[in-house]
Amino acid sequence: MSAAFRKAAKARQRPHRERAQPAARTKLGLLEKKKDYRLRAHDYHKKQNVLRALQKKALDKNPDEFYFKMIRAEVKDGVHVIKQQKDEITPEQAKLMRTQDIKYIEMKRVAEAKKIERLKAELHLLDAAGSGPRRHLFFVDTKREVQEFDIAAHLDTVPELVDRVYNRPTIATLQRETVKGPTDPVHLKKLAQQRKNQYDLLRQRIEREKAMFVISQKIQTRKDLLDKTHKVKVKKETKTGPAIYKFKFQRKR
Repeated sequence: MSAAFRKAAKARQRPHRERAQPAARTKLGLLEKKKDYRLRAHDYHKKQNVLRALQKKALDKNPDEFYFKMIRAEVKDGVHVIKQQKDEITPEQAKLMRTQDIKYIEMKRVAEAKKIERLKAELHLLDAAGSGPRRHLFFVDTKREVQEFDIAAHLDTVPELVDRVYNRPTIATLQRETVKGPTDPVHLKKLAQQRKNQYDLLRQRIEREKAMFVISQKIQTRKDLLDKTHKVKVKKETKTGPAIYKFKFQRKR
């Protein structure tokens, strides 16, 4: 087919127009377009594929198979709904469970407290971050003594060690003893970083111990609420403390 023939055939083609709606069918709605038929066919075949897959799954299923959703699910308005099972426990059992929880939390809190005391004994809280400014008061009789007061001479040490609050040897000790320990700046910096890490660990353990104490208080409060006695809430529960209730006084026999 030559190029001239194809050009002439293309010129003879008429533009495509949508078929008009007959007057007798206007009550039935607009005619569907070719695109609408394609969408309906695609949706139909998709549903047929799903049905075939479900039929195959049903045929391959073991009749003796059991799973808990068979008894824990139900159909409501065509939708599968999981049944909510209620906890069947007595108040005595719930109270015992609370007691076990409190014992576990207290055990962990005591362990944290022992670790805190061990860290404090190792660090001696030397130059602890966040500690308040320390003051050392000296008493003199006259203003002249105040003006002429020499802290280094009064403490019998060198001026370089006046600002230290720990390990401040006297001049006699410095003359008699030799310097012990690392003197390399790199090594000293490394030791300072290790000490900082130890203080950070101590701070984290203290915060964890406080959090466990709050948790144990909240569990104890929930345990006390299981008693069938009249109570009134005095204070709401917060992140740092449990709720406070006022119970009706009952005389014990």
